[in-house]
Amino acid sequence: MMNVRPSEARGHVNHGWLDSHHTFAFGDYYDPSHMGFRALRVINEDRVAPRSGFGTHPHRDMEIITYVLSGQIEHRDSLGTVGVLRAGELQRMTAGTGVLHSEKNNTGQELHFLQIWILPDRKGLTPSYEQKGFPEKERQGRFRLVVSPDGQEGSLKVHQDVRLYSTLLGKGEQTEYALAPGRNAWLQVARGSGSLNGVELKAGDGVAVSEEARLVLSANEPLEALLFDLA
Repeated sequence: MMNVRPSEARGHVNHGWLDSHHTFAFGDYYDPSHMGFRALRVINEDRVAPRSGFGTHPHRDMEIITYVLSGQIEHRDSLGTVGVLRAGELQRMTAGTGVLHSEKNNTGQELHFLQIWILPDRKGLTPSYEQKGFPEKERQGRFRLVVSPDGQEGSLKVHQDVRLYSTLLGKGEQTEYALAPGRNAWLQVARGSGSLNGVELKAGDGVAVSEEARLVLSANEPLEALLFDLA
């Protein structure tokens, strides 16, 4: 069973410096029928204007994943972490008992990224931070594991039974994923267009998947997508 969340149905806010689309309820956008999917709580597609960004603010008891599509983002937090993420790089921040952080676009170009929140498997975790790049060649034509509970295959480690994969497909290319019995999936199209098990999708679309053993993703044009394997 597949349930498509169309790009145009997402919540939308534009603050001038920030243009953001919300797949699930977030901030002032409240939709009781779209509060998340399984442990997946937030997928925000954010475009941040040059020389601007999110000032220092708090989080707690959330696993926060940042996935950069273009541009770069500077991260600073109360753990003393300072990092710069570029396209193809991800960060995982465990907010746990509480952390302060800022995310800034200090360049002259627009920043385009996905902000993802995952509910942790327990509250009160010790805050921590992790960052890693995944080259295009590792993601081209296949689902490359980038986040997992145990850090398999060099992935970032998240405190939840979630596995996140990234893929890049050229026009006419396809890749497959076997979904184990009892597991669920969410596919988010970041760029391009294609189809999942024959269902046409475009950039910004998301798909909730359950009771499907085999997922076939095909590209009508160059496509970038994220696949969440969820309990």
